[in-house]
Order: sequence, then structure tokens, then C-alpha cells
Amino acid sequence: MAKGRPGGNPELKKYQFTTDREDPLVEKMTLRMGAKMKAALKAGELEDWQEVARVAIASALEKKRKEKTPH
Repeated sequence: MAKGRPGGNPELKKYQFTTDREDPLVEKMTLRMGAKMKAALKAGELEDWQEVARVAIASALEKKRKEKTPH
């Protein structure tokens, strides 16, 4: 039995994810954390925690790069 609409949805572009980021978020990683931290995030204690994590990682990477670069 065929699934979906034959020929697809002609208006699919309307519903697809778009971004204006220079480097689109297309990769995925898993992060392990303690139960209390996970519960706090699930409870909404930190708004947009994914972006907070991305900024923290980017900052740590930049700091590491600066340490390697001779002055």
C-alpha cells in the first residue's frame, strides 16, 4: 500500500526548517548529565538551554584556540 500523497506535497517548502545562521545546526551529539541537572532543564529553569550549551561550547573552543596561538 502506498503511503503519502503521490508526487509529494507541492507546498512542502512552507513547512521545512529554515535558518539564517552562518553554520546551520545539522549535526547532533549526546550529552550526559546528572539527574538533578536534567530535571532542572526539563522544569524550564534555564530558558533555551540548547543555545546556552552551544554558546558555552563555542566559548570554550575559542579560549582553547587562543591558548594555542602564540602571542
